Amino acid sequence: MYGYGYGFGPSYLLIIIGLVISLWASWYVNHNFKKYDQVPSNHGTSGADAARYILDNAGLQDIQINRVSGKLTDNYNPGNKTLNLSESTYGSTSVAAIGVAAHECGHAIQDQKNYAPMRLRAALVPAVNIGSNASIPLIIVGALLGRNQTLITIGIWLFALVVLFQVVTLPVEFNASRRAVSILGSGDLLDSEEVPMVKQVLFAAALTYVAAVISTALQLLRLILIFGDNRN
Repeated sequence: MYGYGYGFGPSYLLIIIGLVISLWASWYVNHNFKKYDQVPSNHGTSGADAARYILDNAGLQDIQINRVSGKLTDNYNPGNKTLNLSESTYGSTSVAAIGVAAHECGHAIQDQKNYAPMRLRAALVPAVNIGSNASIPLIIVGALLGRNQTLITIGIWLFALVVLFQVVTLPVEFNASRRAVSILGSGDLLDSEEVPMVKQVLFAAALTYVAAVISTALQLLRLILIFGDNRN
């Protein structure tokens, strides 16, 4: 029997390992954010005000700051040049909120400076969208059609694009955090004793991206182990 009948063998442990890592990373970032979200900044600056200050000082006065629903849904959109801060960040004066806002400003500054990994990630988006939507269906169809290795191989390569995208995302996220810590370390928005708290929040957030790479790479390995050998 071909196809996903093999999925419940030993290789299924790879999915379980990836799931455990992802769940732990998600818990860790939420735990750290909640911890430092309860610590008000000494300067009393909100996340939105901190973002505006950072952007203006970087010469990015044209970037609009929006409030979006959700928790930790913060993002910078290079397409329409907007900085979107979640409800848990926008109006909060906590150390965690200022750190998250500064991180997103780091992405805006990357865009301004044409940071190469960010440009590469953006260039990969169209291919990754195809890969994420078509890879598994192609593999399933290939398995159902008598283990058609051509379809399966194309599906695996498309899935590999998703892993590549997540790998490229790592330097983008870590660099944005470094920029945030450097800006906040100037003392204009946070005091020196508050900066290590921000480092911990941003480090925890970065681990979620590392966990995503590991989890998706384990899924790719599982697909290769199950479908990569056409001798069956």
